[in-house]
Amino acid sequence: MVELKNISQTFDNGIERNVALKTTNLTIGDGEFVSIIGGNGAGKSTLMNIINGNLRPTTGSVVIDGVDITRRTRHQRANMIACVFQDPNTGVCPDLTVAENLAIAYNRGRRRGLKLALPKKNLDFFRERLAEYDLGLDTCLRRPAGLLSGGMRQVVTLLMATLQKPNLLLLDEHTSALDPKIAKQVMEITNRLVREMGITTIMISHNLTDAITYGDRMWMMQGGEVTMDVSGESKSSLTPAKLIARFEK
Repeated sequence: MVELKNISQTFDNGIERNVALKTTNLTIGDGEFVSIIGGNGAGKSTLMNIINGNLRPTTGSVVIDGVDITRRTRHQRANMIACVFQDPNTGVCPDLTVAENLAIAYNRGRRRGLKLALPKKNLDFFRERLAEYDLGLDTCLRRPAGLLSGGMRQVVTLLMATLQKPNLLLLDEHTSALDPKIAKQVMEITNRLVREMGITTIMISHNLTDAITYGDRMWMMQGGEVTMDVSGESKSSLTPAKLIARFEK
């Protein structure tokens, strides 16, 4: 479970004061998939950066599975939180092969050399996992990750993020840099991984259709606060047009 307790964020440079996130209290249940929508400056990225450790909140605390991680660095949160970002280049080391990238993720938290991380049984396991997505990635294990298409790199990044089930998966507009066809495939793979593994997930999306279609719950953020929190039939009955109307209020 994820708990955000009295979280707020104010930026003050001595000349100008900007309240990026108003006092916020939110709870996400174990295995729940939450999508976040909102315009520029709504507070989505601020909230995400507080959770992943890029920002320390002005007030409040971040608690995951009963552990207060507010003062932990992003590096110290890595054993609990996995992130996939908008740019496909940020999730992989381009000069390492697909297999080597997967091996690093698979052995996260263990003290092992890269060679020890690539026994045949691991290669077979990686190949089987990649074959599930029908993109030809299972034939690319020895290829440098930097030579893959953007969509393929995002799928590899998703697999890297979930080879060891994280306490929390953060998806920061992870399909927005892809063409529509590939974005749809990556979103379907994302949903499959999250559902099969029961991963607690927060996804920022500018795609209103995706935000409605995927996930158990949706938050709309405006002016640094969550102005709508819907789930179930209330969520599934929404349309992009209805959401745009809410933005315009």
